[in-house]
Amino acid sequence: QVQLVESGGGLVQAGGSLRLSCAASGFIRRINAVGWYRRAPGKQRELVAVSTSGGITNYADSVKGRFTISRDNAKNTVYLQMNSLKSEDTAVYYCNANVATTIPGAKYDYWGQGTQVTVSS
Repeated sequence: QVQLVESGGGLVQAGGSLRLSCAASGFIRRINAVGWYRRAPGKQRELVAVSTSGGITNYADSVKGRFTISRDNAKNTVYLQMNSLKSEDTAVYYCNANVATTIPGAKYDYWGQGTQVTVSS
């Protein structure tokens, strides 16, 4: 019923910035909690940033002060603004959203397919 598509990844030099977008489409009634995860080469998937249904945001220590999660509910889109990028930020980034569909009372977690971010040093 719902699909998430990430975009905005690419190659950037250390110290640069990127903004990732995650557009949700389908039978959406409301997007609740949203988050960004990443998987770096040779590492486990890591939570990067999350915005709860109550509006509380949390970030991994490694990105605090540099990354910002936000969303435009009217556009059903989630963003991750990434500043002061480091080579250690190189990873595939995935968005996640808990979505209330047009079926009353139905809530599901959805994942995007990921977008590659590569930071050169």
